[in-house]
Amino acid sequence: QVQLVESGGGSVQAGDSLRLSCAASRRTFSSARMGWFRQAPGKEREFVAQIIWRDGNTAYADSVKGRFTISGDNAKTTVYLQMNSLKPEDTAVYYCAADPSLFGNYRSWGQGTQVTVSS
Repeated sequence: QVQLVESGGGSVQAGDSLRLSCAASRRTFSSARMGWFRQAPGKEREFVAQIIWRDGNTAYADSVKGRFTISGDNAKTTVYLQMNSLKPEDTAVYYCAADPSLFGNYRSWGQGTQVTVSS
């Protein structure tokens, strides 16, 4: 497994923007996909967004479509999540994930970064 390190979380007001970053710690790291998940207090972890490296295809949860954008660097070892028009319900710990396969559960996870949106 590879270590994933997230950054960019913080406390903002509703309507503000944040950009999360996730970098893989190993140079030889190779993933087929990377994604973002989040977990709010008292709730299960949920899918937020994903990028497939080979064709750049992206996918989003309905709750963030049109507000969040996932992207990555050319080396395919760093993924970003641009979050615009943030809402209080976006408050959660955001986790980065990566996997060398296109299917199944993600096997590498970051430690999470807190995003708090106040009204």
